[in-house]
Amino acid sequence: MNSAAAPEAMRPSSELESGSPVANKGRILAWAAWDWGSAAFNAVMTTFVFTVYLTSKAFGGEDQASAVLGGALAIAGAAIALLAPVTGQRSDAGGRRKLWLGVNTAAVALLTGLCFFVFPRPEFLLLGVTLIALGNVFFEFAGVNYNAMLAQISTPRNIGKVSGFGWGMGYLGGIVALLVVLRLFIQPSFDWFGASTEDSLNIRLVAVFSALWFFIFALPVLFAVPELPKPKRSAGKRSAGLGFLASYGLLVRRIRAIYATSPHTIFFLLASAIFRDGLAAVFTFGGIIAAGTFGFELKEVIFFAIFGNVVAAVGAMLGGFLDDRIGPKSVIIGSLAGLLVAGTVILVLGNGSYVFFGMDWAGSTTFWIFGLFLCLFVGPAQSSSRAYLARLAPHGESGELFGLYATTGRAVSFLAPTLFTLCITVATPLVAAGEAQRWGILGIMLVLLAGLLALLPVKPPGKTEIAVVPAA
Repeated sequence: MNSAAAPEAMRPSSELESGSPVANKGRILAWAAWDWGSAAFNAVMTTFVFTVYLTSKAFGGEDQASAVLGGALAIAGAAIALLAPVTGQRSDAGGRRKLWLGVNTAAVALLTGLCFFVFPRPEFLLLGVTLIALGNVFFEFAGVNYNAMLAQISTPRNIGKVSGFGWGMGYLGGIVALLVVLRLFIQPSFDWFGASTEDSLNIRLVAVFSALWFFIFALPVLFAVPELPKPKRSAGKRSAGLGFLASYGLLVRRIRAIYATSPHTIFFLLASAIFRDGLAAVFTFGGIIAAGTFGFELKEVIFFAIFGNVVAAVGAMLGGFLDDRIGPKSVIIGSLAGLLVAGTVILVLGNGSYVFFGMDWAGSTTFWIFGLFLCLFVGPAQSSSRAYLARLAPHGESGELFGLYATTGRAVSFLAPTLFTLCITVATPLVAAGEAQRWGILGIMLVLLAGLLALLPVKPPGKTEIAVVPAA
């Protein structure tokens, strides 16, 4: 049955519309605390500290270790793409969203803590990359249930603001965690046993710190936000009792039903997958470009990362405020346009020196100003994408839909890295030595542009019907 043709009383409702009409500030803070804590895994373990340790000479050389780590993360990405929708579906059907958020979060914390036993020797490389790869899998599973909770703790009036607040807390949590790690373990402010570099004890203790940080800040949401109510209909019970392989058959039927009754939900999933890959590339390659093209030293890269996260947090919160007033699609389009403008300026000006209105303009100034503009627009695009999808989730189906969100993102995650590399390869024989890397920015901009163009014809949530999904 097409919901557009159904009587008003029979039209399906979204999980957001069927929730509480009044937001609970305590639950919002508890929910956002998970984002704050999760930054210890994202920023400390997988971006700036532990993976850098794993790819050092101690593990057999940067090239070999990086290849092993990349392979492990690729396998993890494939596992996430295959399993995320079904794990979300089964937590929805069984009314166990919070339970699985807790289980997967605990698994990430445990795997992170076990990284303490990764000693700086080549024979421990496989252990290290396996722990990080498995941590990524369980982190994404936890993220599916965490994102699905957005509709539980927000209302139609404030969902954009709540989503932006969560993203902002994540950025700020990453900064605080990195500063703590820097002052306690990397460049300690005082002498203590955790500062010892023997057998890389300080780096291995960073893993213990990250595990505790994530676990502690994940606790509030598990106590403050109630469990998802179990479906009253017998069909929901049958869905919960489906065999694992049978769940994929149900998933395929539901995707077809979503396309039939709410095709723009599918269109948004596809468009967002493209531009989210470009958004991820901004942070993935930002530090590399800062160092390689603009000559930033490691200390300058770290300072830029700190300022960039602060600006991204501010952008996410401001974007959330606008989201509730002008809608998520407008915020995303504006953010992508801002990213394209800022990225194009960096690409065109490069590391050259100029004089504007009698003032000297260095390449470092270009990157600081327009690089921070990139950070400013990344946050709102990410936050409003989550809020956009939460508005379209049928009642009791948020987990499965956010599982598809994770899957589509993983399915195209090769786009930005591939185009980044391709543009550099093509530019290398055509430009002066040391200038080719800058053209990698063009690859990222092409992905963002493709995502923007794919999004333009997609209807905003207010003009999109909620999908009718079949029972098991």
